[in-house]
Amino acid sequence: MSTLFKTIALVGKYESAVACGSLTRLNAWLTRAGYEVLVMPETVGLCGAGDARLVSFEEIGAQADLAIVLGGDGTMLHMARRIADYQVPLIGVNQGRLGFLADVSVDTMIQTLQEMLGGEHQIEERILFDCRVEDGDSQLLATHAFNDVVVSKGAMGRLIEFEVYIDGQFVYSQRADGLVVATPTGSTAYALSAGGPILHPTLEAVVLAPICPHTLSARPIAVNSHFEIEINLIHAADARVHFDGQDHFDLSVGQRVIVRRAANTVRLLHPINHNYYDTLRQKLHWGEKL
Repeated sequence: MSTLFKTIALVGKYESAVACGSLTRLNAWLTRAGYEVLVMPETVGLCGAGDARLVSFEEIGAQADLAIVLGGDGTMLHMARRIADYQVPLIGVNQGRLGFLADVSVDTMIQTLQEMLGGEHQIEERILFDCRVEDGDSQLLATHAFNDVVVSKGAMGRLIEFEVYIDGQFVYSQRADGLVVATPTGSTAYALSAGGPILHPTLEAVVLAPICPHTLSARPIAVNSHFEIEINLIHAADARVHFDGQDHFDLSVGQRVIVRRAANTVRLLHPINHNYYDTLRQKLHWGEKL
């Protein structure tokens, strides 16, 4: 057993039959190797906990030295947002499609994790957003986002109008389908589809990418990650704000979305041979013949 990590939490996609087999196999291997394994009841889902100890999420935050996430990038995003306040490092085992965040192959899971738990890994710290929705002096919502915050039109499909301030300075008013505010991690997600640049995960920067703006001069920009970004909704028949595409809040005219860098970071562990550019090349199919 590694002395680096003694207590390991296993987190799988809720009630996923695909994740179930890998979780059961990994649980058995970790237990035989002498690790204490923690599992949340929500993770157990269809496959049971075996010899693992069932605990609450708060207990994972307080007791785990490491969390291994079995699923896709969506599961990693969900876990990253919840675990950031506890500073528990994450390893992602990819059972989804893209695998930008969950970069350990399920086919070589045991061998790779054995090496990583023994100390052969890279540590990467990535920024996270603290987000608020406010109306006057009232705070309506507070949450985290690891990928992006998206203010956008709702079900009616009409353009919305909003103002953007960065660190208290007025930037522009915009009529568009919306605006993506992305971390470097999220720069390869919705912001990329909106024409934004790809930021290396270690950059101290944030992307603002308009979604289908009603002007040809609107362009994505990147700003310092320590700047506070404020989006004021000026006009909309129907508007929402989305956090990592997993949670949303219906917005009304006059309300504002505040996005700032969180005090804590998300700590990701990668295999020792991890190369971010390899990931980009593979996932975005760079260099392939059309």
